[in-house]
Amino acid sequence: MSNCSVNLFKSMLFWRQLLVATFTSVWLFPKIGIEPAQAQLNQYCHISSAAVKAKERLRLAAVQGNPETQNRYRQLVQQHAQAVRECRDRTWPQVQAIWLRLYPCDAQQGAIDEIMDKIIDKGYNQVYLEVFYDGRVLLPEAQNPTAWPSVIRTKGAEQVDLLSAAIQKGRERGLKVYAWMFTTNFGYTYARRRDREGAIARNGKGQTSLYVVDNSSQVFIDPYNQQAKRDYYQLVREITRRRPDGILFDYIRYPRQAGANSIATKVTDLWLYSEAIQKALFDRAQNNKGLELIRRFLRKGYVTAADIAETDKLYPREGEPMWQGRVVNQGQKSLQSPQDKQPQVQWDLWQLSVAHAMQGILDFVALAAYPARQQRIPAGVVFFPGGNQTLGRGYDSRLQPWDRFPSNLEWHPMAYANCGSANCIVPQVRRVLSMAKPGTKIIPALAGNWGSSMSNRPPLEVQMGALRQFAPKLRGVSHFAYSWQHPEHDGDRKFCRVR
Repeated sequence: MSNCSVNLFKSMLFWRQLLVATFTSVWLFPKIGIEPAQAQLNQYCHISSAAVKAKERLRLAAVQGNPETQNRYRQLVQQHAQAVRECRDRTWPQVQAIWLRLYPCDAQQGAIDEIMDKIIDKGYNQVYLEVFYDGRVLLPEAQNPTAWPSVIRTKGAEQVDLLSAAIQKGRERGLKVYAWMFTTNFGYTYARRRDREGAIARNGKGQTSLYVVDNSSQVFIDPYNQQAKRDYYQLVREITRRRPDGILFDYIRYPRQAGANSIATKVTDLWLYSEAIQKALFDRAQNNKGLELIRRFLRKGYVTAADIAETDKLYPREGEPMWQGRVVNQGQKSLQSPQDKQPQVQWDLWQLSVAHAMQGILDFVALAAYPARQQRIPAGVVFFPGGNQTLGRGYDSRLQPWDRFPSNLEWHPMAYANCGSANCIVPQVRRVLSMAKPGTKIIPALAGNWGSSMSNRPPLEVQMGALRQFAPKLRGVSHFAYSWQHPEHDGDRKFCRVR
């Protein structure tokens, strides 16, 4: 072949390759989203709708298994992760998180990718993944030594680990994935176990939480019960073995009751009538008189002057009835008549009972957070800003002493007030900031949706704009929940089965 013929052949080959490449990029790739739109971000770090649609087309194509398409999808995921990371670094809030629940059908190929893509598309850089709720745990059935059943219990799916998969998929997109857990609310499945009956909390009316809350899946435990402590400690250890980026403890309280019962005004309203919590309360007595009056107060709901007189006769060598925290001043000591002493003694017994119930919550939080702190995993507490309020001579029935939670834990107050504007949300956050010790990391949780009002709450943009005044004390905000922002997607996932 002559040199002229060789050169002509090479020229024809070049133009043929160029024509094929042009046809592929211009006609084929756009149909499946290979050539994505630039990931432009708005003032809230939301990725542009064009880029979101292109990535979704590419994700669907990648599921078909083509290595080249999968590689392009991974590259785009990384580009979007970088874009959101840079945007969050320069945009308040620096931490923007969303609350998420997974379902068994999320084990299907590409399902978690889709969820995490939707999350990063809205400018989030953290996910609070629910791993223990309604008496179920997000652990593989074959690797679940806890007291609770796994979320996925489908035959053939015993090894499916949604928690580990979500952590991996989140990190691929630059998302920190926290494990979000119920705490003293152990769920109905726990209450059905005959060998755990003693761990369930009871009030002075003979009720468990099953009888006082609308949601029958909620079962609260006695925080002093050793079996409950062992069960929960093991659960947290199993969760932390998956190495989440953090762990959040929710439902750290007693049950919220309705109507007039929402305020605890007498000892029988308190959850002090299971064995372990009572034993611990009796142990707070510092003399026999104190122990006797504590017993009578619990049994009857009050003490009378006759009770005090009878106790004096039983233990004539002892002075004032004493228990932990009780201080008797000289004025009180000078009161000789049981009738004169009775109002103060009864008030002191009421204060002891409330403090004892609250201390159980604080001790349980410390126990729950210990495995995470051992592994240097950040831990946080989720609470209602009003859960620690005093109301006259009574207390919010939840008895949630969040103002005494450790400052080395993240604080996640649920600012869920709904008055049609942000005017009732701001005071909740301000109250928490006023009670927190300096250096406490506070990340309020807001309920709502982008761009529209929901459940008498303004759009998230409005709520966040109102909280901006608290920067730089607030560097983070979270949004409840993924299911509110994507209700159709959440509904589709909720009722399907693992295949």
